[in-house]
Amino acid sequence: MFHHTQVRRCAILMIEPREQLTLDLAGLFAGGNVLAANIEWIALAPHLDAEIKIDASELTALGTMGETSWTSIGLLAQRVASAVIESLLRKGLLIGDGPHHMGIRERDEAVRAGHWRPLSAVAHYFSRWSDAGSGEDVHVTRHRTLTDLVREHGAPPSHLTERVEKDQRQTLSQPRRSALDTLFRRRATCRNFDTGSLLGEADFSDLLHRVLGCHDVVEVIPGAMGLKKSNPSGGGLHPLEAYLLVRGVEGFASGLYHYHVAEHALEPLTPLDADAAYELANRFVAGQDFFSNAHVLVVLTARFRRTFWKYRNHPKAYRAIVLEAGHVSQNLYLAATELGLGAYVTAAINEIDIEKALGLDPLQESPIVVCGFGPRADRRTMLEFDPLGTVWDENGRRR
Repeated sequence: MFHHTQVRRCAILMIEPREQLTLDLAGLFAGGNVLAANIEWIALAPHLDAEIKIDASELTALGTMGETSWTSIGLLAQRVASAVIESLLRKGLLIGDGPHHMGIRERDEAVRAGHWRPLSAVAHYFSRWSDAGSGEDVHVTRHRTLTDLVREHGAPPSHLTERVEKDQRQTLSQPRRSALDTLFRRRATCRNFDTGSLLGEADFSDLLHRVLGCHDVVEVIPGAMGLKKSNPSGGGLHPLEAYLLVRGVEGFASGLYHYHVAEHALEPLTPLDADAAYELANRFVAGQDFFSNAHVLVVLTARFRRTFWKYRNHPKAYRAIVLEAGHVSQNLYLAATELGLGAYVTAAINEIDIEKALGLDPLQESPIVVCGFGPRADRRTMLEFDPLGTVWDENGRRR
């Protein structure tokens, strides 16, 4: 350890006291507690992208170190044991200015430059999945019926919220009907895509432009460009990007693409054969095979610095990004429904696997949700004459 090396604590750090339960045989035989509780201290630092276990001496030391000013190891060693300093440097929770600390230091500096709110950064980075959606995980999270859940957890919370007595409610007039009501009534999450057909290029193009494309590119002030799009965005900044996993679109090879919103064009990234495209789709949506069969998967990622440039260390900035993803996904549902297509959105995704496939640095850009769309497998529900006079043909289009 070099005493002239300058150090400081990493930019964002939160500590979780995590309880570990073990079987207490002595307590069992003595007629006391069967389980013994042991507290572990877990350090959560986004620049490391992994949980770090620390001991009590390291916890105490971290509580005395600042994140802004650099301090020489020699000076720090006057109040913190050298072994603790070395351990924290090795774990990446203490940042050094020497050349052998460059990799960790650059990651920490990227966090600082991103202007993350600490709570948002920790919530985002440590809720990302990798390789979820196989084996027992699928059984536990997906294959339990409502009957199973009620048996295990009791009845769900009430489906209605009522704050006053019925005779105190003020009844509204009957809603007027419009074409939008038809879309809302027909809007549904699709889990049965027609894998034997291709999505037409015209429908593909129309949907992408309506939902993801921009209506105009404007220079808000000299040197600052903005987009006009169909969804609201915090600060008008539109930080979301769309990456497409195309599996069955007329005129387009299977593979990964980036959608260029201003030119309404696809940028090819990685070509994939049919099997590789399905396998990657299944990994993206954490093994939800009813979603991976979609003809197009849309990964909505956030370029965080686009929003955080304006809302620096702001407690609502990350929430605004997540809300925007909801706006975009609802627009996708409605645009797909109008074309007679099925659509879905899911937050159960393997963010880390997606980042690797798309070559994204999660400190700069990371997935928020995955949407999908394509022709439905069963179109019989489209054969209807609705109250507004719209007749749907066998392809789910207006006659």
